[in-house]
Amino acid sequence: MAGKAQIPTKNSALISMIADEDTVVGFLLAGVGNVDLRRKTNYLIVDSKTTVKQIEDAFKEFTTREDIAIVMISQYVANMIRFLVDSYNKPIPAILEIPSKDHPYDPAHDSVLSRVKNLFSTESVASGRY
Repeated sequence: MAGKAQIPTKNSALISMIADEDTVVGFLLAGVGNVDLRRKTNYLIVDSKTTVKQIEDAFKEFTTREDIAIVMISQYVANMIRFLVDSYNKPIPAILEIPSKDHPYDPAHDSVLSRVKNLFSTESVASGRY
């Protein structure tokens, strides 16, 4: 089966990555990577030469592909396109902001966490209403 191309079915979905090289390579070694028949990948490696436009285009592509269920994006990269990440409101693919080796995770900038905080305001949590 090593030489056969995999065709996505309705029961399969991919995880995509937008992150620095070390993070993407780690996930590729874990088996997350995919290259389809048109030579399109499910990841973007962000380095000093990557433009914000390239990041925006990859984010838009990954969030509109039907074969992707999760978009994992390094938080520092998400901060570069924060307006896109914050305006994205579909449940699938889910957007997960992750830390990278050189940039620690800051929960204050996580769009998912801030949405959860808005849903469960301090009044509703304190009163026991969910």
